[in-house]
Amino acid sequence: MSEQDWDQYLLETQAIRAGHQRSHEDEHSMPIFATSSYVFKSAEEASLRFTGQQPGNIYSRFTNPTVNAFQQRLALMEKGERCLAFSSGMAAIMAVGMGLLKAGDHVLCSRSVFGNTVLMFQNYFGKFGVETDFVSLTDLSAWEKAIKPNTRFLFLETPSNPLIEIADIAALAEIAHKNNTLLIVDNVFCTPALQKPLTLGADLVVHSATKYIDGHGRCVGGAVVGSDELIEQQIYPFLRTGGATMSPFNAWVFLSGLETLSIRMKAHCDNAFELAKWLEQQPGVENVYYPGLSNHPQHELAKQQQTHFGGVVSFEVKGDKQQAWELIDSTQLLSITANLGDVKTTITHPATTTHGRLTPEVRAKAGIKDNLVRISVGLENVEDVKQDLAVLCG
Repeated sequence: MSEQDWDQYLLETQAIRAGHQRSHEDEHSMPIFATSSYVFKSAEEASLRFTGQQPGNIYSRFTNPTVNAFQQRLALMEKGERCLAFSSGMAAIMAVGMGLLKAGDHVLCSRSVFGNTVLMFQNYFGKFGVETDFVSLTDLSAWEKAIKPNTRFLFLETPSNPLIEIADIAALAEIAHKNNTLLIVDNVFCTPALQKPLTLGADLVVHSATKYIDGHGRCVGGAVVGSDELIEQQIYPFLRTGGATMSPFNAWVFLSGLETLSIRMKAHCDNAFELAKWLEQQPGVENVYYPGLSNHPQHELAKQQQTHFGGVVSFEVKGDKQQAWELIDSTQLLSITANLGDVKTTITHPATTTHGRLTPEVRAKAGIKDNLVRISVGLENVEDVKQDLAVLCG
């Protein structure tokens, strides 16, 4: 079946079958092509491959059949034309910046992003003459006012990490395009199973495949999805030269993760919604952040642009860092780790882990308090998760 034929199928079918071109062995499951290089039939064929005049594998830094299958599958699921896979989610963001930016450019980024994303733009791209300003994720007027003539792109996460704020993707795409700039959305919390930013006007979608796409905490990887022109001309040359490459083994694991992504995401969302409602009733909790709750500021927006509300719940305990740490340390079932998107429920203290390298002032502007706790709700029985947090009932 040709690559184009998969467009007629729905996401769950694409996630299981798309991208696999069977080899001469007629295997049913996608194989791992564990090879660094490929043999050419002649010197002329090698030359044609290297110059791009003939399609085909060249070197596994940038062409590998297993990685290609993952790229094709994720591109279809995101409704994009092209996907590139990378060694991590941060490598994917770095590739976007290296491909699109030059000295003198300006980036507009949400304050509500992963801590390392802030540091990437501020500390590292800043060293090479790229200026970055940070604005409130949900304040459309702030985005529009902060755009400059040299703004290259707008960058955001929605839902955000860790306060689960929701951005209006379509409205931000309109603002970006009106000002001749691009909109880039980190879709790690939703995945294409819950949200497709490209269909709402985004130009590029970024993923940490480490999270829900894998779903079992096994491998590290990332991806960028968008138009063929934008990726081929801007992002792919950096991957080919820079070498932030996804390994064939990791691509094979992520392909397996995609096969169950839709059903897992629904279960994550169901458990997270149930836990969020329970947390609201606990005397040890001050505020609960989850877009499925009717009192969430962007509840209606989340209903419009997502199919479900996500698997991450954040909340503030009564007290300060000490009380947050005591709660985390009291758990017996939950895993104390900063990773998310795992079938195992994880718990972390954002102010001292995922966002711990940011200054207290930057954290305060982003609304990340010392009493904030983030839970990535897994697939255990949610009653057991509640029981493990029973200290909040006191």
